[in-house]
Parts: sequence; structure tokens; C-alpha cells
Amino acid sequence: MTEKIIQVDTMDQILTIFGDFDKTRHAIEEKYHVTLLNRGTVIKVTGEEQAAQGAAQAIEAMLRLTPQGENVGEQTIRYVTNMVAEGAMQDLKELAADAVAVTISGKPVRARTVGQKKYVEAIQDNTIVLGIGPAGTGKTYLAVAMAVKAFRAHAVSRIVLTRPAVEAGEKLGFLPGDMQDKVDPYLRPLYDALYEMLGAESVQRNMEKGSIEVAPLAYMRGRTLDEAFIILDEAQNTTPEQIKMFLTRLGNSSKMVITGDITQIDLPDAKRSGLVEAMKVLRNVDDIAIHQFQERDVVRHKLVQDIIAAYEKYQNERRKGKNG
Repeated sequence: MTEKIIQVDTMDQILTIFGDFDKTRHAIEEKYHVTLLNRGTVIKVTGEEQAAQGAAQAIEAMLRLTPQGENVGEQTIRYVTNMVAEGAMQDLKELAADAVAVTISGKPVRARTVGQKKYVEAIQDNTIVLGIGPAGTGKTYLAVAMAVKAFRAHAVSRIVLTRPAVEAGEKLGFLPGDMQDKVDPYLRPLYDALYEMLGAESVQRNMEKGSIEVAPLAYMRGRTLDEAFIILDEAQNTTPEQIKMFLTRLGNSSKMVITGDITQIDLPDAKRSGLVEAMKVLRNVDDIAIHQFQERDVVRHKLVQDIIAAYEKYQNERRKGKNG
């Protein structure tokens, strides 16, 4: 048997691993078949050499990735242990970087997976970024965080958020209120992200000044957007003509982020998704990055990751059956 000693700085860090009714400790012990004990600010890992080493690396990574005093979430445990198994410790070390932004409540927004970190870096380094991936990977949330960061730093003078209202179809006419009232439900995820970053009052104040705009995609036609951070969400539901129209709205000193999940296309003809076409057309264009998230980048409840994996398996089996 081998013992690994981890010396931490504060009792808050101990609570990160041993808090919340020892859930994290039990999860690590079960995963690696080791025993964890703590005395003051020391964590002792006991087990077979390889298992103890893996558990110690996982604990160190969790301590870096989780704010002091916060309990480690199930997604973080799963992600870290998988990355340690793949020998990706260096990637995990690089994750504990500066916050992307800070929410109105003072909570830092950080990349929580390597895929998210590369996405943030792509937005920093390119004028246009396509973020493609399944639900729960933080595509929209991180894009809004980067927009708020640029806005606060005066790198842009306004934020423009837009989505196609394809899901509404002809049902819009039956909804109460004016056109803005009708489309607002489809823009709600964008509002929610903005409210968390800036606060409702600040968002409303900036919307009145025209510094923040949340509007359906159809409202973008015929405009040139200078000094703006522009986000197109749910882009899998655009047609090739719509996404081309959107891309050509780019003005001077602006950035664009286009997000979407090509496995959830609501268009009548899924083959006509503008996002799918744009991925092919733009893949070799300078200053445009195409970032594809993986299933392991999902940061919602662990069941979301399991659901995505189950659907992928089912669809692959169906494709094999058709080709067989």
C-alpha cells in the first residue's frame, strides 16, 4: 500500500473535498479504491500505488478548479477523473486561469473544461467564432460572458444578441402582445445570461440607451454593426441565406460568435441548416475559428451527458442498420 500526502492552505479547501456529507470523498474512494483521511489541512490518500497517485492528482485538480468553500460538483468529479485517466494533467492545470468575467453577484465565470478554455481562447484570438456542440457545454453562456468582458473594457460599444425564431413557426400570430412580446420567449436564454452577468437594472438601462440589443435574427437584415460584440444563438435553425446575411453584418472593430447544436435542427429540411453549411464554407478562412465541443464538455447535471451519449449511440445504431 502507498500513502500520498496533500498539504492544503486552508480549512475551506478541506471542506471542498470533505464537505457536503463527504459526497466527494466517497466518490473518489469508490472511483480509485483508496481511503481518504484528513488531519487539519492535510489530506492522506492510501491505496495501491497507481490508484493513490491517480486519486491524489484528481484531488489536486479539483481543489484548483473549485472556489474555496464550495463543494465539488458531480460534473467536476466525473470530468477530472476522466481527464486524469487520460493523462491530461497539464490541461487540467491550465484550466485554473483567470476568470472570464464576474457575475453581478461577484461569482467568477471560468472555463470548467479544456474544451471551454479552447473556446474562450478562440473568441479572444479571432474575429468570428463558430461554437458547435451539445446542450450544456456553455456555448452561449461563455459567449455572453466574453461579450460582457469586452463591453466593460470598452473594447466594444454595444452587445447585440440574436436568435432565429424558427421554433415558433406560424404559431407566433396566436401569441398575445406585440411582435416583441411574441419573440421574447425565444430570446429568454439570452436575457437570462445577461441578467446574471450585469443585473436586470443595468441590462434594461443599457437596452434603453441602445448599448445592448436582444432581437430576433430577422431584425439584423440591412444593418452594419460596428464596434459590437454580436452573438447568434441557435444557429442550427438558420437557413444558408440567413446565416450569410448575418455574417455580412460584421462591421469595423466588431466580433461575432455563432453558436448551435447540429444534432437539434428544427428546420423542416435539416439538410438546409445554414450552420452546417457555414462549417464547410468557412473552415479555411483566416480569422474565423470553428470550435467543436465534445460530450465531456457538458457542465450541466451528469444525466445530461448520459442522455447525449445515449442518443448518439441510438442514432449510430440506426445509421448502421440503414447501411447494413
